Amino acid sequence: MIRAISADICVIGAGSAGLSVAAGAAQMGARTVLIEAARMGGDCLNTGCVPSKALLAAAKAAANIRHAGRFGVQAGEPQVDFAAVNRHVHDVIAQIAPHDSVERFTGLGCTVIQARARFVDERTVETGEQRIRARRFVIATGSRAAVPPIPGLADLPFFTNENIFENKALPEHLIVIGGGPIGCEMAQAHRRLGAKVSVLDLATILPKDDPDLVAIVRQALRADGITIEEGAKILKLERRDGGVAVVVADGEGERDIAGSHLLVAAGRRPNVEDLGLEAAGVQYSPKGIAVDQRLRTSNRRIFAAGDVAGSYQFTHLAGYHAGIVLRNALFRLPAKVDIGALPWVTYTDPELAHVGLTEAQAHAEGMDDVRVLTSPFAENDRARTERATEGLIKVVVSKRGQVLGAGIVGAHAGELILPWVLAVGQRMKIGALAGVIAPYPTLSEISKRAAGSYYTPTLFSPRTRRLVRMLRWLG
Repeated sequence: MIRAISADICVIGAGSAGLSVAAGAAQMGARTVLIEAARMGGDCLNTGCVPSKALLAAAKAAANIRHAGRFGVQAGEPQVDFAAVNRHVHDVIAQIAPHDSVERFTGLGCTVIQARARFVDERTVETGEQRIRARRFVIATGSRAAVPPIPGLADLPFFTNENIFENKALPEHLIVIGGGPIGCEMAQAHRRLGAKVSVLDLATILPKDDPDLVAIVRQALRADGITIEEGAKILKLERRDGGVAVVVADGEGERDIAGSHLLVAAGRRPNVEDLGLEAAGVQYSPKGIAVDQRLRTSNRRIFAAGDVAGSYQFTHLAGYHAGIVLRNALFRLPAKVDIGALPWVTYTDPELAHVGLTEAQAHAEGMDDVRVLTSPFAENDRARTERATEGLIKVVVSKRGQVLGAGIVGAHAGELILPWVLAVGQRMKIGALAGVIAPYPTLSEISKRAAGSYYTPTLFSPRTRRLVRMLRWLG
């Protein structure tokens, strides 16, 4: 017997977007059904943000021990128990998991179904034993690691973010294909924990960020001992001596890069298959589900949120999408997505954070009169005390002083970017940040110093000097 369920809102996918929608809807009194075919918490909790940052934290602890001599503290080379590091990663996941659990969401009033969902018509989903008919649906099925069509890859064992956190033995030599955020973060983590690491990318690493800031990350990765090969044309992959060999083009010939393990970090692919989207009248492509600014699909009763909506694939964007969906689906308010102030962070050491327009993007949009304000970490007293002087902030400002974008590379860049997110989102003038009182000594003074530099040409100009002399004559 198939059990019929009626709901106000049915959410497919219990990742960041789906959980946020379901929690909000249930707590506001909507009859809510949440369907998840795999693990509650989705990619972020189980194979993404949480385990990767836990691994990076362990790697940073090892690096701090290795470099403690800078502070007069003699420690030497750390002894890394990689299996214990893996236990640390899974302990962190376990600590957060109750917040995303079936029990919590049932307690909030959701009907939680752990099964695969498929649309059978424009208003109905089946899970095998249940048939859910709802006023509104939200597709939040996320994304998965993309596997590029490299000859030989299908015949080799390899890691993606979906299984690398199950590995309990330190790789001897990890080859990373892909120099995006995941590739760079995992490369640095494994190198600092003792593995030899090579990163190969067809273009350049971290291509979405400002090249001046990326250059500092690149230098730091190489200083850690990571081999980075940009512009690498991979011809094929082969098994070699119990490991793997990557055959790359080298001028007119070929050369091999041999390693023990392979990590493929070549982007993400939205999960749109086997959902019955055709039966629901939902348009989609391999890039994701087509949505309007209100996150409505071609079937206006169905919304899509998070990675599957085909936009930037960030947990914080998924949470933002959830708010847009709730306002539209429950209250019929015409809330629209605006990602003009969307920040992102790559959690290498140093971190790289960005919001708004880069200098190149501003010029590409015809803004030839923008000003670029900078301040190096090397001139910040707190950075000096912590021996963390590798870094830079770049702020893009319009001719009239409006903050258009900011990028920061350096210690705690992900924390330092927040006031710039506010400035870009609220279209603030640079004077608002130049005038704040920043506590001393803090890294946040870097932002104030960059903002204040906007006024330097005026404050110390010949005109100002003449004005000061004139006022002096007046007594």
